[in-house]
Amino acid sequence: MNLSLEILIKAAKAGKMISFPTDTVPALATIPRQAELIYAAKQRSFDKPLILMAAKAEDLWDYVQCGNREYQIWQKIVNQNWPGALTLVLPASDKVPRVMNPQEPTTIGIRVPNHPIAQTILAQTGPMATTSANLSGQPTLETKAEIKAQFPEVLTLELTEYKGLGIPSTVAKWTENNWQILRQGSIKLDNYEF
Repeated sequence: MNLSLEILIKAAKAGKMISFPTDTVPALATIPRQAELIYAAKQRSFDKPLILMAAKAEDLWDYVQCGNREYQIWQKIVNQNWPGALTLVLPASDKVPRVMNPQEPTTIGIRVPNHPIAQTILAQTGPMATTSANLSGQPTLETKAEIKAQFPEVLTLELTEYKGLGIPSTVAKWTENNWQILRQGSIKLDNYEF
């Protein structure tokens, strides 16, 4: 169902599953405590975590457990790459609902997208559980028409093009002293010194 931005945001806050464009690929999203809706719709295995997306880094730090040294390292990477196509996998705080990452609840992937519509939505909903818009294991859907056909229950925006770059975000996991690249996207982290 195509909705205005205002109605879509209201539905998202009420726990409905929505879709919106990002700088990479279109997202499926819901408030974190309703994340099981995404798993069910995508037919996604619970060993594949969701990403917590927000309008700005400050909205995400409460969901992360960190010491001062780590925070300084992470903040440097964030300052250079956010908003943008970089997902950081960091230690999760107890604020993260277990359903976001059922198999490894001690970590959480976080990202701030570089897309004006995504930013507008997330600024009003707060952090959202997100993933790419596609059935698990299938190619990512790139248009609103494809999303509506595959996920008729998902709420979409009227009058909006959904196509992003088509390349998923780089996913980097912090492993005590360095970044482990779990998925290489357009952002490269191999030149960073700590």
